[in-house]
Amino acid sequence: MPALIIAGTHSGVGKTTVTLGLMAALLRRGMIVQPFKVGPDFIDPTHHTAICGRPSRNLDTFMMGSDGVRRSFLSAIKGADVAVVEGVMGLYDGIGGTDEASTADVAKVLGIPVVLVVNVHGMSRSAAALIHGFRSFDPAVNIAGVILNQVGSERHLKALRESINFRIFGALPRRKSISLPSRHLGLAMGFEIDHDVNALADLMEENVLLDELLDACTLQIAVPETEIGESGEGRVRIAIAHDEAFCFYYQDNIDRLRAAGAEIVPFSPIRDALPDVDGIYIGGGYPELHAASLESGRCIQQIRAAASDGMPIYGECGGLMYLGEHLVLDEKSYKMAGVLPASTVMTGRLQALGYVEADVIRENPVAPNGSVVRGHEFHYSRMECDRDAKLAYRLRRGQGIADGMDGLVEHMTLGGYLHAHFASFPVEHFMESCMAYKRM
Repeated sequence: MPALIIAGTHSGVGKTTVTLGLMAALLRRGMIVQPFKVGPDFIDPTHHTAICGRPSRNLDTFMMGSDGVRRSFLSAIKGADVAVVEGVMGLYDGIGGTDEASTADVAKVLGIPVVLVVNVHGMSRSAAALIHGFRSFDPAVNIAGVILNQVGSERHLKALRESINFRIFGALPRRKSISLPSRHLGLAMGFEIDHDVNALADLMEENVLLDELLDACTLQIAVPETEIGESGEGRVRIAIAHDEAFCFYYQDNIDRLRAAGAEIVPFSPIRDALPDVDGIYIGGGYPELHAASLESGRCIQQIRAAASDGMPIYGECGGLMYLGEHLVLDEKSYKMAGVLPASTVMTGRLQALGYVEADVIRENPVAPNGSVVRGHEFHYSRMECDRDAKLAYRLRRGQGIADGMDGLVEHMTLGGYLHAHFASFPVEHFMESCMAYKRM
């Protein structure tokens, strides 16, 4: 099957537009497209999913390890005709000065070719030097060809073709009509936008040699018989908050819960009552944009009562904010669930962004004591904790809540800024906590 990674020379070159356009064009040809995203980003995958109709998966060697990346990729492509992976930042940009967790790292782990997007605005022959540098920098990375973006004119394209001695799959003209709205955490979510799929597909069909690109990126891939997403026995029911306030989840995390035996029960903390469940998972998102609705939501008192009763509850970032006592926004305070002894203050500026690695040093319902949890943090808020607040994570890297610590624990509730990837620790511990509560 064809499998390729859309990479860029740096951020902002048009990777997302090219990726979505390629997905739309292949879909219009009748192909089943399996989307992926390199890195910890939650937003781009929602756009992939909206177009392809299949959940987009994150591929991240820091959070998942090389084996985890391979398992997720091979599991997800079952039943697909083509795999399209959107890269992150520039092709070789990884953690610090290394290529760990870079697009190049994922390309080498999976052994699939790269299509390099180059913004040629203001360049002609210099683009050839740039492409030469990217091709020679790491011979282990298979760059199959390039797509030129922001081509100014036919004359500009002629000069580029004369100087670039490498396969050019396509040349996209300067066009402002196709753009995605953004806000403080990045692009708007995919389910909030009415994508002009035909316009995206037309852009690719008119300017990219799609057949040549697919032929150059076709590989022999052995797909395993089983996959992570297969359902378990439904031993416990876990409610997962999913609405406009809480929408940041790694698909693999949900699949791992299912595989471990969980029945997933989606609900909206804004509109719904708490379902009849044995545990709760509240991911990240935008609670600050829906604070008033959350404060008056039907289930906020029910979640507080469930926590007091010992139900296992796990909150990440936005979930942490919701499980706290108050959310302070523009000098106005909104009452939250009051489970965790802390309040959130929105600061209006970025407080933390990057990978997190944490040692688990306190008993909690989610990650076993003594394990190491890896993930990501990205927030514009800070927590004000009570003096007697108990924290479960000692950070090796990352900002966390305070003083190199993260993961507030109260009753059988854990909440932290850390968006954990469940490939980094045994998720069965959370299942066991839910099973114990079910038997109470």
